[in-house]
Amino acid sequence: MFRHERRLNLVFIAPVVLLIAVLMYYPMVGTVIESFYSTSFINPAPKFIGFEAYGRILADVNFSSVVWNSFVWTMGVVILQNVIGFAAALLLNQNLPGQGVMRSLVLLPWVLPGVVAAILWRFMYDPQLGLINSALISLGIIDHGIAWLAQPSIAMASSIVAAVWKGFPFSCIVYLAALQTVDQEQIEAATIDGAGSVRRLVDVVLPGMKDVITINLILTTILTFNYFDMIWVLTRGGPQNATHIFPTKIYELGFGQFRFGDAAVYGVFSIIVLALMITLYFIVQARGQGRKPA
Repeated sequence: MFRHERRLNLVFIAPVVLLIAVLMYYPMVGTVIESFYSTSFINPAPKFIGFEAYGRILADVNFSSVVWNSFVWTMGVVILQNVIGFAAALLLNQNLPGQGVMRSLVLLPWVLPGVVAAILWRFMYDPQLGLINSALISLGIIDHGIAWLAQPSIAMASSIVAAVWKGFPFSCIVYLAALQTVDQEQIEAATIDGAGSVRRLVDVVLPGMKDVITINLILTTILTFNYFDMIWVLTRGGPQNATHIFPTKIYELGFGQFRFGDAAVYGVFSIIVLALMITLYFIVQARGQGRKPA
């Protein structure tokens, strides 16, 4: 009987395993294989070069720039998204008038498609007609329009702001749900003991949400590192490669320059980083499950 149930379970699981293998692992293996070949628009026939492309790209200054940009982009978006999302969750967790409407409105940036949100921010950043420049000029902060997406020194920061606006509702909803699970008796006991709002937050609320915060930080890091459409629509990796991250560089090399081998090398490095972060996610999740009472 046990063997029959086990075989039946394998039959039901097999289509899912096959689908995952075809859609995920086959392309990843293909990317690794492609990284050992050289192709170009002029010479489309693949030529085996082994690890030559890895050495050339690792020595290229553009690779170090992409690594640094990816780090700044990921850390900037993740930190700001989580801080703002947590602050918004604390606000929406209060008994305020119109609480339901506020919770619905805060979701609007998140439900917008990434391309639509990026186009919206391109209009807002426009040097002549953008709302941001108009508001700053009317307030007397600046006296002329700023090309937010055309200056290497501020293009990345401008892109991060747009991505944070798009993504913070996700963290807000996660933290708002986690706040509902914090032990209210502990909060009431801390209040009776004379603890202020900051002390209750530090000593009771944050420890009660520690696992959720950790997992959400890892999840948003994975999603942000692999986020393509927002930064591509805003800057296409420019100006002067100031905003190129791994996904945009892979797209430019592969579909813009037809250098599929070089794009695959960047893809392999991207896969390694994502695999490490996903492994960390499962480790943290397993430890959280292990701490739960039976």
